[in-house]
Amino acid sequence: MTSALAPSPSPSFPYALIATDLDGTLLRAGDTVSARSYAALATARAAGAQHIVVTGRPVPQVRHVLDGLGYTGLAVCAQGAQVYDAAAGRLLHSVSMDRELAEVALGKIEAEIGEVYAAVNQEGLDAEMLIGPGYRMWHPHLPTVRVGRRCDLWAAPINKVLLQHPELDDDELTRVARCVVGDLVNVTMAGEHTVELQPLGIDKAGGLARAAAVLGVAGSATIAFGDMPNDIPMFAWAARGVAMANSHRELVAVADEITLSNEDDGIAVVLERFFG
Repeated sequence: MTSALAPSPSPSFPYALIATDLDGTLLRAGDTVSARSYAALATARAAGAQHIVVTGRPVPQVRHVLDGLGYTGLAVCAQGAQVYDAAAGRLLHSVSMDRELAEVALGKIEAEIGEVYAAVNQEGLDAEMLIGPGYRMWHPHLPTVRVGRRCDLWAAPINKVLLQHPELDDDELTRVARCVVGDLVNVTMAGEHTVELQPLGIDKAGGLARAAAVLGVAGSATIAFGDMPNDIPMFAWAARGVAMANSHRELVAVADEITLSNEDDGIAVVLERFFG
């Protein structure tokens, strides 16, 4: 799925690529996209812009959303570790996480702050999310498999580890984990109760740059929408970063613009400004 020439957007819309996060950004409660947001994206595509989903979710947890949108483009998944061709139903790129390194990182974090609860996203198109002892799943729409022992998490290749702590909040857990293992793994906060460990160098900017290169689009022609600290690299890569009203303060601090919340169609509000 390649493009020899970059798309030519409308003169009133200076961006050839619209990159949208999902949770807290494009999606409303219940993993739904409003008719208004759907229409705004359709209008932008008709004017020559391309839309690309950039999400922390791995492919198995996002395909139902893409199918609901009738989405046939590329999707950047698993925090940038995967580039998925929705039309062909195949991975163009995927990076797994070394399971021994994951265990070492968890051990170092626990030596600093006591027991943490862990889950993993397995690698592959039909992989599962395994939930270890103590880990609470806050997203009711994502299927999971609970395991009885920590060691069961490493039964098959993985692309990320998700952490929770019984006392520390997300910001403090992220801070401590970065201090302790930031030289071994990438630590990011992707959402409420969602602190993640992945291989060094994996982030949304890298995945988006890889997908955009396939489409023939540069960062200078990209507008990005997000809500959490894991969107900061994507904002740095894109020409313009738009944070939702419900965004984490760290993303707000680097955003070029603040729009309405995901529940109030913040993406549509920005796109409609260009297209009337």
